[in-house]
Order: sequence, then structure tokens, then C-alpha cells
Amino acid sequence: MPRRQMHVTGAAEAPLRAALRALRTQLDVPDAFPPAVLAEAEAAVRAPRLPARDATDIPFFTIDPPGSTDLDQAMHLARRGDGGYRVHYAIADVAAFVTPGGAVDDEAHRRVQTLYFPDGRIPLHPAVISEGAASLLPGQTAPALLWRIDLDADGRRAATDVQRALVRSRARLDYAGVQQRLDAGTAEEPLTLLREIGTLRERLEVERGGISLNVPEQEIVERDGRYHLEYRAPRPADAWNAQISLLTGAAAADLMTATGTGILRTLPTAPDGAVARLRRSAKALGIDWPHHVSYAALVRSLDPHHTRHAAFLQDCTTLLRGAGYTVFTDGNAPVPAVHAAVADEYTHCTAPLRRLVDRYAGELCLAAVAGEEPPEWVRAALPALPQRMAEGSRRANTVERECVDIVEAALLKDRVGEVFEAYVVDVHDRNPAVGTVHLEEPAVVARVEGGTSPLSLGERLRVRLTRADPGREKAVFAPA
Repeated sequence: MPRRQMHVTGAAEAPLRAALRALRTQLDVPDAFPPAVLAEAEAAVRAPRLPARDATDIPFFTIDPPGSTDLDQAMHLARRGDGGYRVHYAIADVAAFVTPGGAVDDEAHRRVQTLYFPDGRIPLHPAVISEGAASLLPGQTAPALLWRIDLDADGRRAATDVQRALVRSRARLDYAGVQQRLDAGTAEEPLTLLREIGTLRERLEVERGGISLNVPEQEIVERDGRYHLEYRAPRPADAWNAQISLLTGAAAADLMTATGTGILRTLPTAPDGAVARLRRSAKALGIDWPHHVSYAALVRSLDPHHTRHAAFLQDCTTLLRGAGYTVFTDGNAPVPAVHAAVADEYTHCTAPLRRLVDRYAGELCLAAVAGEEPPEWVRAALPALPQRMAEGSRRANTVERECVDIVEAALLKDRVGEVFEAYVVDVHDRNPAVGTVHLEEPAVVARVEGGTSPLSLGERLRVRLTRADPGREKAVFAPA
């Protein structure tokens, strides 16, 4: 998923659309699928490889943004007689439609992951698969990797199983609706258990030193005939839903390490210098960070509805740099094997419609539970996957970064010469008259230059917009 999520509500201005189209061309982003890929996908949905087990009696539901059609996950939550919980988590079975070495598979290895632009997305698989036969749409019977994870009364994992099965979702829910039902007390038990289990898992996350960043989304909204950039703070239901995915990723990692073959998502501990820079950023944004308070404790205390807190949470994502994929096939799990933010062994396995590696992780887990060797096509692809995923992630990050620049420039292009209130959040080491400012309004972080006096970190500064031309010039400010 992109670090900074953005989307356009309503029809965006023509210059913004044009600049985004030009960016696609500049980055050589895949566009339409080749005819051979589409033909193979059409044939695959007519004759999928379906499992024998039928689990369509389980009343699954999905939780996704409104309008989503590429639904990777569906869940059902229940209490167990011993006071614990049973999590059924169905993950779309992409392998039922994708033949190893075929045209669809080759194209997926070229694309690596779905790319998100403010005005749309570039999918990993053809829509007939990702938004059709493989998607866990309500009322549709679809093949899935069905996880069953039993938890004790404290939310700790007690047992794990995963098998192929046919499933059928009963309802497509969205985050706002889920939060509203839970707050109003009108949700039925499978949904109320999302809050109960999610809260327990959050406590365990705190206990092991993990961190979940409630990073706000940036939204382009139209108001009074003008476009604005605003933050949307995540809801508690967003975090509880994420805990189910994290739970499954940790369970999958354990299965892999137990068998000695797998691919983990790893993240090294942030160096001291990175944390020190965040301390400077906190000071600049007026956030109190006592020295006896840990980074994890500070992050959990922040309110993403608060503009300065939202800006700092966005800055905190810099500590997630360095994440990668680590393959092991010799019976020995890598050391270190932990994902620093999760504070546990972890892998990506819950979004195979949108991320290439998840299909392989799912197959490895199926083999581990069955006590079998992984398929040869999986073993053969493993060594190259980390590099392939790294390349895909770099492209996705570039798309995200350039989209932010374009959107900010598009929103500000008619305000060149205006003066804004801002805070200095970074100062250039070699030229202290150059730095970065965070505007109070709108939600923009941009370069400031052209002054004659050194900038001071944390300084409140009035800045004048000097340049903003979507697709040509990033938003740049000068001291006013």
C-alpha cells in the first residue's frame, strides 16, 4: 500500500488530470494489459482450479473503502467455548486463476503490485480476475485460502490452520459504516468481536513493543468551487481491521520458519540518527516528547485529527524505510528475522490481488500445514522475489512521491504570491537558508528557499508561494 494515500473526490481540475497522465508516461507505468494476457485471463475464469472443500456456510463479510471491487480478504469472527475466539480469514486464491509461467503470471511479475494514483489505479491482474472471479464479492462463490486462527481469552494465538476452500461473503462493509454501527451499538456479534479482538491484539502489540502508525490519508476535496488538500484521520475500526491482517501475517511467518522455507517481510531497527531527527521534527511541530518517553509510547499518544500530530505521524513513516523481503530455503530462518514495527516475525500474505509476493507466501503456508514440499514453481521463483519486490516498491514510492508533488502544485497553482503561515520542520545542513516548511493550511509540506537569514528548526514563519505548476514545478516557497 502506498505510504501516503491520496484520492480525488469529485472531478479534479484539468491541469491535475493532465499532469497525472504525463507522469504515467514519464515513469513508463503499465497501462492496458496485452491481448494475450486478457485472453488467458478470460479463459482462466471460465475454468478455474477449484478446491474440493466447501465453506460457503460461514457467513463472511468484507471491510474495504466504498466502491472497492478488488476484495482480497473476508472474515468471520466467533467466540469459542473456552472463552477464546476463532478467526476465519479468507484470502482470495489467485493461484486458482493464474498459471505459473503463463501470460498472466509473466505480466504480474512485470507489474509487481497495484499502483495507486489520485485519479485511479493500475492493477496487478486483469479486472476479470481481480475485480471479478477471484474477488470476494458479496453473494459470489469464490476459491480462497481459508485461515482458521484460534485465540485464547487474551487474544494470543493458540492454533493455526490454512486450507483451500470455496467461500461466499454475505456483506460488503466499509470502514465508516462499521465504525458507525459499533459506536451506535447496532452491530451484530461477528462485527462487535472485531473491536474486542482488535483491542486485545493492540494490547499485545504494545506489550511486545510494536508500533501501528495511524497515518492520516491526504484527500483532495472540492469546497466552494476550489480544491483543497486535507487529512482524514483513520478510525479505530481501521486499526482493528488491520490487526486481523497483522495476526495472519505473523501466523504465516511462524509456519514458514517452522518448516525452514519462506519469505519474510523484515525491517531493521531504526538507527539512532533517524530517531534524533524525529525528535527535532517533534520540537518543530510543538509536540512535547520528554526524553523518558519512548518513540512507541509517543506515537500512541498522538491524535491524528490534530494537524501538527498528523504531520508528525506522516514524518514517522521515515522509520519504516529499509523494509524488504528475506528468503530462506535452507531450513534456517534469517537472523534477524523480525519486522521492527511489528516487533515479531511477519510476512505479507493477505493481499494477493494487489501484491505479487502474497501469492507465493500463501502457497508456502498451504504446504507447511499439509506437511508437503512447496510447489516447484514457488521454490524456483523465491530467490528472485526480493529484488523483484524491491523494484516494484521503488516504482510505487516514486509514483506516490511524484503524485504528492503534482497534487500540491495543482492545488496551489492559482495562489502564487500568496502568503501562508508555516513552521520550519527541516533545515538544510550545508545551506541553513534552505529548508522545509509545513503549512498550517492547507496540508502541504514543501521546500523554502531564497532567504538571506538562516532558518531555525521549529520557527514559525510566514512564507510566500513563489512557484507551483503541476507536472513542471513543485510548490516552492520563500520567506515573506
